[in-house]
Amino acid sequence: MDYRLELAELLSKQLVMDSVEVVSMVEEPADFRMGHFAYPCFRLAKIMRKAPPAIATELCENINENKPKWLDRAVAVGGYINFFLTKELFAQHILTNITENYGSSNIGIGQTVLVEYSSPNIAKHFHVGHLGTTAIGHALFNIYKYLGYETVGINYLGDWGTSFAKLLTAYLKWGDKAKIEETGLDGLTELYVRFHNESENNPKLEEEAREWVVKMENGDEESLEIWRWLCAISMREYEKVYTRLGITFDSYRGESYYNGKMDSVLDSLKEKGLLKESSGAMVVDLEEYKMPPALVLRGDGGTLYATRDMAAAIDRYDTYKFNKSLYVTANEQKLHFAQFFKVLELAGNAWATDMVHVPYGLFIFESGKMSTRKGQVIKLAELLDDAVRQILEIINEKNPDLENKEEVAEQIGVGAVVFNEMYNSRVKDVLFSWERMLNFEGETGPYVQYTHARACSLLEKGSTVAFADIDYSILADDAAFEVLRLLYAFPSKVQEAAEKYEPFIISRFLVALSQTFNKYYNSQQILTGDSSEKSRLALVSATRTTLENGLNLLGIAAPRKM
Repeated sequence: MDYRLELAELLSKQLVMDSVEVVSMVEEPADFRMGHFAYPCFRLAKIMRKAPPAIATELCENINENKPKWLDRAVAVGGYINFFLTKELFAQHILTNITENYGSSNIGIGQTVLVEYSSPNIAKHFHVGHLGTTAIGHALFNIYKYLGYETVGINYLGDWGTSFAKLLTAYLKWGDKAKIEETGLDGLTELYVRFHNESENNPKLEEEAREWVVKMENGDEESLEIWRWLCAISMREYEKVYTRLGITFDSYRGESYYNGKMDSVLDSLKEKGLLKESSGAMVVDLEEYKMPPALVLRGDGGTLYATRDMAAAIDRYDTYKFNKSLYVTANEQKLHFAQFFKVLELAGNAWATDMVHVPYGLFIFESGKMSTRKGQVIKLAELLDDAVRQILEIINEKNPDLENKEEVAEQIGVGAVVFNEMYNSRVKDVLFSWERMLNFEGETGPYVQYTHARACSLLEKGSTVAFADIDYSILADDAAFEVLRLLYAFPSKVQEAAEKYEPFIISRFLVALSQTFNKYYNSQQILTGDSSEKSRLALVSATRTTLENGLNLLGIAAPRKM
């Protein structure tokens, strides 16, 4: 039941207006004691030629005469109509509708959404800089799938191009295969850093790297054999991280897949008369759209990131016929995506307008940004290990007899890192702080998980909940209603997160629900042993289900014991 829509229907009958127009003006007061919903009458003054307070009074009288059972009363306050719901019926409606998949929807049935995320660069460590795209992208994938969309997760591996050619150059000059087999990505990082240090005094190294790019694109077997070997080394490390994060992908097609598939892209641009020569290179002029030229072909004939992105987008549309295609990458790539989206649109691909760049901020430390070129990176696996270790220390101190405490520490530690990434709007930089991130009493992942575990404990100790035994009048107090009001909002929060590409809407909701539930827990004795127990446990059960569903949408486990 959508109460805003139901109230709009009541009002539209009195105002002889379309309910769709009315519903957009129905509000939810911050303080529910002022009303559970409200409608401002100020815009009606000109239409009805009356003062807003008089309009509110007249409408309230008419509504109260024939109000439905779910509405307790309508009260005129100034120029507002404040609506108060019948709390018992509201509680019954909410609790009987919160089932295992509460918050899910079929609104996406028949539509396909692609989510490109994570996409690390082959032969480089999976570091904390990848956390944003990985966590946010995974959450969006989960959210859209929960809403009924056919959702495809794509890991567009950075396994081609200049960066790899630089590493290849370094390996052929200074590398040792046996050492790389032993040290893995640590050894490759050393080579990559050395290349950039050496190239500062020897610019010819950059030229050699560019030559290798062209050789690879032309099928040079020596370079391709090394490339395949380094890809395998990289994926072994990446899969370990994805397993810990509970992530799988539907497609691992990286940049290399589109080598040899870009001629059709270039041909279409030529046919449309979009390609122009600039200093030997080929570009698409975007001055009309207030953007610099989009470089699609280098002077030496080599393709670029944008060219491969266009080939990938065309291939994805041909394969999936998507309704929406999301690219979850850093805010720094905003111009790149604006350019290549526009070039595809100009080339006659109407579906290009359904592609969306979902930017996010940086993961920063007090010491500043990281740099792969300088070797200043923090491996994500090591960060997760540190978080889990610290959580295990807390468990050993607070609850040393906890069963499966290593598994629980893994769930809480990893969840803390992921939740921290999505607690604020994605475009904001994420400042790293162990103290804040691992706090069991702050606005954190561990706090939400602990609240979920508390609810599980109550349900385990209490009596079995059956709706036939519930006295909903026991849940008519203000503390219970605050919880119920938040539970009612969860489905709309999931949809809002999808519409705005903002998982933080769910993380903030989970914190608010946890805080409100804990307030209820501290104000009411739940395990009373009398008839009220089952009613209160029904609220506990609904809260537990909603917390678990919300955490799972964010890609975070919901431990039952902590």
